[in-house]
Amino acid sequence: MKLPALIYPKQSLERFGEVIAQEWIVTNGLGGYASSTVPSVNTRKYHGLLVAALYPPGDRTVCLAKLDEDLLFSSTILRLGANEFNGGFFPHGYQYLKEFKVDPYPTYTYEAGNIALQKTIFLLQHKNAVAVLYSVANNNASDVTMRLYPMLTCRYYHTVIDRSRIPLNFTQESQQSSFQTHFSRPQATVACRVTEGKFVKALNWVDRLHFRDEAARVEADHDDCFQPGYFELTIPAQSSKTFTFTCSASTQAADAVRTLDSVGNSTQNVDTSLSKELNRKEAMLDSFYNMHPEVPVTDWLNWLLLAADSFMVENAEAHKSVIAGYPWFEPWGRDTFISLPGLTLVTGRYEDAKDILRTFMRYLKGGMIPNFVADKTGVPVYNTVDGTLWYVNAVYQYLKYTGDYGFVKSELWGNLQSIIENHVHGTMFGIKVDSDGLLMHGPRLSWMDAVVEGDMITPRAGKAVEIQALWYNTLRIMEALAKQFGDPSLLVHYGAMAEQTKRSFNMHYWNSKLGCLYDVLEPNGYDESIRPNQIFTVSLEYTMLDREKSRRIVNFVSRELLTPYGLRTLALDDPKYVGKCMGDRRSRDTAYHNGTIWPWLLGPYITAYLKVNDYSPEARKYALDNLVLPLCTVGMHKGGLGTINEIYDCDPPNEPRGCISQAWSIAEPLRAYVEEILLVKPKSE
Repeated sequence: MKLPALIYPKQSLERFGEVIAQEWIVTNGLGGYASSTVPSVNTRKYHGLLVAALYPPGDRTVCLAKLDEDLLFSSTILRLGANEFNGGFFPHGYQYLKEFKVDPYPTYTYEAGNIALQKTIFLLQHKNAVAVLYSVANNNASDVTMRLYPMLTCRYYHTVIDRSRIPLNFTQESQQSSFQTHFSRPQATVACRVTEGKFVKALNWVDRLHFRDEAARVEADHDDCFQPGYFELTIPAQSSKTFTFTCSASTQAADAVRTLDSVGNSTQNVDTSLSKELNRKEAMLDSFYNMHPEVPVTDWLNWLLLAADSFMVENAEAHKSVIAGYPWFEPWGRDTFISLPGLTLVTGRYEDAKDILRTFMRYLKGGMIPNFVADKTGVPVYNTVDGTLWYVNAVYQYLKYTGDYGFVKSELWGNLQSIIENHVHGTMFGIKVDSDGLLMHGPRLSWMDAVVEGDMITPRAGKAVEIQALWYNTLRIMEALAKQFGDPSLLVHYGAMAEQTKRSFNMHYWNSKLGCLYDVLEPNGYDESIRPNQIFTVSLEYTMLDREKSRRIVNFVSRELLTPYGLRTLALDDPKYVGKCMGDRRSRDTAYHNGTIWPWLLGPYITAYLKVNDYSPEARKYALDNLVLPLCTVGMHKGGLGTINEIYDCDPPNEPRGCISQAWSIAEPLRAYVEEILLVKPKSE
């Protein structure tokens, strides 16, 4: 299977204002990554050539920020690096860029002074190590000296370094072609090596690097980086040379060096490692198409599949989890269970799905699955009403693909029953089944959970519409499992609960004035905000609504909330509507669920739309042409390259915002395309 490619020729690269906003990211299966922009200018504090997950998949630490190159010949110095400071850019190496491509690893091609240089950046799977492969052709009549300047730091990725206030403490040691820098806080060793040339010790600081994206977000936007020296080698006249720079990081010095050794001491060994990674990706694509021979091969789908793989990570105990989004999100429960069908079931990664379900169940407390497990402390946090309900749905989707009832009965069934009983009697955060059979809950527990300095932007306390849809869906799933496991008393019990929920829901939630559903049933009335949450009452496996109401809801959401990149989170004419998610944290979080477009909502929308249109060929073609393709073609070029951003501005030109690569933004369109548009259903259907 040929891997997809995104190629930027010289004329595209000259539109600097556009390409500096386009970002690439590659990941290592541990939670670590490398990321920058098309012109190789770091615009975020989260950018770096090696952002290592020192305690996988957490504790992401920026270790190698940049690697800049100088070419010296005659009396000329050509600087290929590019950095931004408050006063502008220095150097301006992007002016020598002839081509940039991601295929699937980022490759930069420079031409300057009769010298052609190409470098490819890749991470090794399940290692905190980066390799940069160089190929240099010197067409001059004289030798060329090449220098590589590593810019190091050792900081948690949410922070920056100001060495005048908080010094970066380290010790340094070097050999002929390598060095190790040992940082004391946080404790880590960064080791670097070249396969050609020598290391020259020349301590230097690059101060006050400017991150324009952080400035726009009103976050800390300056950083200080340490240069321990440079690597130097000679490219003889009228000749070519290939060599490799490698860098690894670990909390233990011996482990950093051992990892560096495992990457390879020669360019040939590193080439072998790169070929192995490319073969792994090709095999993954081949496996998908072999499993689904009816699915057409397209570049945009291949990008979706490669991106889906990037979120699947492994911890130190080799258990799988899902990174919610790069660069800054951790494994989140809600995001994991919504994403699980698209990331693992559609793609045939059933054992990974099983491992994730088993792992999260170990954190069950008081009938609740955690919303996330804190990065540094490992402490589970349970502030969600829907995360547990999405978990139950994920279990059911897993069963549809695998029929693995033995696993569910032996390891999950008792705990699933305890989830229901705890919700009936009451659990944390005011979550409890009311006397009417509806599930009530406290504020800021739904997916619309933005908060700024204690102020809840969309509290949605009471009985949110999608929570009732999920609760009913959960009860019907439990009813189906009770039947499967031969428990007649539970079969009757869950069935009766579901019927009560259905009766109460239909009694209270229909907004006859608008022909849609209320967003929240509050203690003293209704929240009539026009939001996308009602789409789940149609899209979920089990629905409480008749066909006519389902059809009207889909039509209403189509008219009021549908965009080419997903569903907007609030109607345009609502006084709370905010069209752009930008500015400081308060401004961004105010917009986050008050107009901002979320691509992941296309998944449930497509499911609901096709349900009420009987999956007709015309409806499926419409969904492909107008819902999937705009997001998965145009959208993949607007922010994160070859992937899909977390959110988009609702106001034109619909700029991508948030994380540059989001798990459910990939997973739900992928699932909807395969299962709903192509009708490639699980084997049980």
